[in-house]
Amino acid sequence: MARRKQGIPIGSPAHTVIEYVMLVVGSLIIAASFNAFLNPNQIASGGVSGVSTIVQHLTGISPAITQWALNIPLFLLGLWLLGGQYGVKTAVGSVVYPLCVLLTSHIGVPTHNTLLATIYGGMGIGLGLGIVFRGRGSTGGLGLAAQILHKYTGISLGFAVAIFDGLVILSAGVVFTPENALFALIGLFVTTKTIDIVQLGFNYAKVAFIISEHTEDIRKAILYELDRGLTELSGAGGYTGASRVVLMVVVNQNEVSRLKTLVQAVDPQAFVILSDTNEVLGEGFRRHS
Repeated sequence: MARRKQGIPIGSPAHTVIEYVMLVVGSLIIAASFNAFLNPNQIASGGVSGVSTIVQHLTGISPAITQWALNIPLFLLGLWLLGGQYGVKTAVGSVVYPLCVLLTSHIGVPTHNTLLATIYGGMGIGLGLGIVFRGRGSTGGLGLAAQILHKYTGISLGFAVAIFDGLVILSAGVVFTPENALFALIGLFVTTKTIDIVQLGFNYAKVAFIISEHTEDIRKAILYELDRGLTELSGAGGYTGASRVVLMVVVNQNEVSRLKTLVQAVDPQAFVILSDTNEVLGEGFRRHS
C-alpha cells in the first residue's frame, strides 16, 4: 500500500498561518449566515449571537456591538479564572467574529420563510464553526462562560453549554414567540450535525473484530486480497479460558461486503463483530491534520 506524503507539520509557521486563515474564513461564514438567515428572522439559536439578536430587538443596538461587549469581557474573565488555556487564537476569534458580523451586516436576505432560514442558517453556522474548530480556533462567546461554570460547579461541560444555550432560546421564546424558540432548537440541532460532518466527514468507516480457528488464513486474505492492514489482539475465551487471537481491521463502507465474503470463504463459523467508527486517521485513510 502506497504511503501518503507527509503534510504540513502541526505547529510549523505555515500550519499556524493556515489555522488563522481558517479562523477568519469560518468567522466570515458564520457571520454571513447569521446576517442572511438567523438575525433577520429573529432566530436566536443559542450563544452570544442569539443574545445579540434579542438585544437588537429590544434596544436596536447592532449585533456586532453586543457581541464585542460580551466576548471581550468573557475572554478576560476566562483568562483570569481558568488560566492560560485560552490562547491568542481565542482572543483573535473574540474580536474577529463580531467584526465579520459588522462587515456582513448589509448582506441580502434570501428568504423570510422561517423554516428555510432556520435550516440554512444552522447549516451555515455549523459549517463556519466546523472550519474554525478544524483550525483549532474559537470565536469566544458563551463557551467560555460554560467552561467557567463547569470548573466551579463540577457539572459536565456539555450540560453547562446546554444551560446557556437553553437560557438564550428560552429568552427568545419570551421576547419573540414560543414558535421562534422552537425554530431556534431546530437551528441548534442542524448546527450541531453540520459541525460533526465538517469535523468527521461523510466517510464513515467500520471496525471489525474477527475470532476464528483459522486466524492465519484470514490474516493473509485481509492483507493480500483486501489489501488492508490489521492488528492482532490477545484474548481468552470467557467460558473455556483458552487463548485466542482477535483480528482487528478497519475498512471503508464499500469494503465491508468484500471483508465478510473473504472471512466466510475461509471460515464460515468465524465470529465477526462490525461497529461504526466516525473518524479514522492514519495510513490508508485520512491523514492527521
